[in-house]
Amino acid sequence: MKQRLFPMLAEVVAAAMAGYLGYHLSTYDVPLALVVACALALYIAFRDTLHQLAQAPHTVTHRCTVPGCAFTVRLTRADAVENRRWQEIAAAHPSHT
Repeated sequence: MKQRLFPMLAEVVAAAMAGYLGYHLSTYDVPLALVVACALALYIAFRDTLHQLAQAPHTVTHRCTVPGCAFTVRLTRADAVENRRWQEIAAAHPSHT
């Protein structure tokens, strides 16, 4: 139940925050198309942030060990074998960028 409730709650909170900020933009005589574009962008940003925060306790990030390399792998709810496999891949990947 909790796994289904949080995504719906995140959608509602993101929509409420975007609607609230969109309403305040409209009080400053901002054109409607711009208000809608800003509200949709805010909705997506808030929704994505809330979903990432919900997954944060179950997420692990592996990075390349070479200094200056930007290769990263982010796993969510992976078992120990999968986690170890990606840790080795991140440490020994061939294309250091």
